[in-house]
Amino acid sequence: MRNMTLTGISKIFGRNHAAALDQIAQGKRKAEIAASCGAVVGLRDISFDVREGEILILMGLSGSGKSTLLRCMNRLVEPTCGRIRVGDVDVTALGRKDLLAFRQQTFGMVFQHFALLPNRTILSNVGFGLEIKNVPAESRNARAREAIALVGLSGWEHKYPHELSGGMQQRAGLARALAADAEILLMDEAFSALDPLIRRDMQAELRELQAKLGKTVVFVSHDLDEAVALGGRIVLMKDGEVVQIGQPEEIVARPATDYVERFVAHIDLSAVMRVEHVADRAAILPLDGSVAQVRARIAAAPEAWFVAGPDGRLAGRLRPERLAAARADEPVSGLLDREAGCIEEGTRLDAALRRIAAEGSLAVVTPDGRLVGALTSRDVVRALAARPGAQIPQQDPHRGEASTQNEPAGVERWSGASPNFPSTRSATTVSTGSPSMAAG
Repeated sequence: MRNMTLTGISKIFGRNHAAALDQIAQGKRKAEIAASCGAVVGLRDISFDVREGEILILMGLSGSGKSTLLRCMNRLVEPTCGRIRVGDVDVTALGRKDLLAFRQQTFGMVFQHFALLPNRTILSNVGFGLEIKNVPAESRNARAREAIALVGLSGWEHKYPHELSGGMQQRAGLARALAADAEILLMDEAFSALDPLIRRDMQAELRELQAKLGKTVVFVSHDLDEAVALGGRIVLMKDGEVVQIGQPEEIVARPATDYVERFVAHIDLSAVMRVEHVADRAAILPLDGSVAQVRARIAAAPEAWFVAGPDGRLAGRLRPERLAAARADEPVSGLLDREAGCIEEGTRLDAALRRIAAEGSLAVVTPDGRLVGALTSRDVVRALAARPGAQIPQQDPHRGEASTQNEPAGVERWSGASPNFPSTRSATTVSTGSPSMAAG
């Protein structure tokens, strides 16, 4: 498996491509270019990486360029200029024959409207891509059955598409892409035609499949709630440009522009943040030490400290009142509450609120028990209140209804810009790909 890198990708529709590219290089916007030379800028100088094994969501309103960008990745739409590389392969430099072979090997595509052949059974539909590759029937059917089982359609192999519900048909479309064993799945609004409950189920199933198979997934959506549910990095687009790239919690908590802030305004921050983003690492103390040593080290008085052993794992909780009442020469290890409540990193903040309200403080730990930090109601309120334009909720946060963000503790601090923010270089390098491939 390989990373995919996009560099300076622009797509111009209509005539006067050269004039439009020249005006892009001058910094003119989409509306100015359309008025000046009549060309429509579909994509404007887009550069970022798609990391191996990640879910990347292309987000934006209708007309933002997200579906055009997805189709540029496998050259179903031909970029006007720029480079697309998958590993060491320059996709934009491939001729027609090599491009077709590379597509079949590297990319799988799942469409919004299923694209199943009505005169073929589900087994035949799922194996269709393998049939095109001339895979022998026995091997083809075996791989198709494996993919069908992965998406939960075992027993439906010999049914026809019209005999399946919408959600089942979309599972079949996903199975077809999985059967081809493509490295990169391109999914264009794949769940938007489904009912809300089925849609949520499919989102969860996609996350599970991606975690199990390690596929790279590029998913187009206009629904921010869906992007948050899928949990990967978001590339947010407007008028053919990338306006912000980052994890959901980064974009929701620290929008880079007024447009992004309006776009994410309805999202509950506690639903996208994880407990490790809020955990206070300063509330961790070492196990080996005396009460006097701990008192000398502590400047503040949080609701509780958590103590880590020599291996970094949670040893227990130290409450301020016990520390205050202890003798100076007393070892810290004798003051610990060994039954301290803990919660695993990766847990959504909104799922932790009830426990924080009930227990006062929780230790955030890794799956193997290593201590990340302390999580208290004060940390939650401070975190959620840090959102631009946020107001402290009127509800009592101790009732588990707060919806606020602290700068993530224990992770790299984020300045509001992404290392993958789009390049401002001149987008004038002409692609050497074949223009005849523009229609796929």
